[in-house]
Amino acid sequence: MTGQASAYAAHAVALCVGSAVWLAMVRDPGARRARVLFVDAPPESRRPWDRWPCLLKARGRVKEVARGRREWWSVPVAVLLAVLGSSVLPLLAGAVAVPLVRRWLRRRAGAREAEKAATAVAALCGAVVGELRAGREPGQALLVALREGFVEDGTSATTASGGRLGEAEAAVLAAARFGGDVPAALRQAAEGPGLGGLSGMAACWRVAVDGGAGLATGLERLEASLRDDRRRREGLRAQLAGAWSTVVVLALLPVAGLGLGAALGAEPLRVLLHTPGGLACLAVGAFLEAAGLFWACRIVRGGEAA
Repeated sequence: MTGQASAYAAHAVALCVGSAVWLAMVRDPGARRARVLFVDAPPESRRPWDRWPCLLKARGRVKEVARGRREWWSVPVAVLLAVLGSSVLPLLAGAVAVPLVRRWLRRRAGAREAEKAATAVAALCGAVVGELRAGREPGQALLVALREGFVEDGTSATTASGGRLGEAEAAVLAAARFGGDVPAALRQAAEGPGLGGLSGMAACWRVAVDGGAGLATGLERLEASLRDDRRRREGLRAQLAGAWSTVVVLALLPVAGLGLGAALGAEPLRVLLHTPGGLACLAVGAFLEAAGLFWACRIVRGGEAA
């Protein structure tokens, strides 16, 4: 009965924490949306900690660190499992999970930055075409488009390095401003993640300079091609959303099984962490879980690559 009561208490604590986090995430956007839509809406009530600037600054620093070091959230989870299971194995697993989660988060961030960069290239082509149609010279049109910025879907398309074309934007600006080799600068910038469309822009620029062909027409076709590629990627991502949801559900099934066993009073953590048969089942289950996730992710990513 004691083990069953502790399991119920742990589930109640987890439910309360999850509810508190959900309410904290939902309340602020709702209040912000009300202030935007209704100008005469009453101001949001001040929270108790807003009266002390030191606490407010400390809260902001904690939130910034928590967002920048999200991989360290695996450590508290490992400590909680170690306390509930009275074993050091969860602590070792948490220590191993930190670099793996960090690598996964960096990969996701890199993919998002590549998407933003691809969007920025398409927007740059459209901005340069607009300047060319207005009567500017090619170099001046590129310079104006880069210096004044360009907008994609209502927001400025920028990359993590601060420039819209990444670190090579300074070289492109210098080439456009001082009459340098703009195609070479564009090809160099195209080596960045998500900036492959700049190689097509460099080819259009070279053809227009050497052969006298219309640069605006070529850039318009390049922009249309890049936007079509973006729409195809978004459509494919929408089609594969169900497959990714299946992968997530399959990954959480063992956790649900442990929770169900704890609710029934079977004490699965004690069995898995303190008995030879449980340790063997834990090792085999962890291997099969990792292999299944790897294979499922490989299948879905193969569909994305296609």
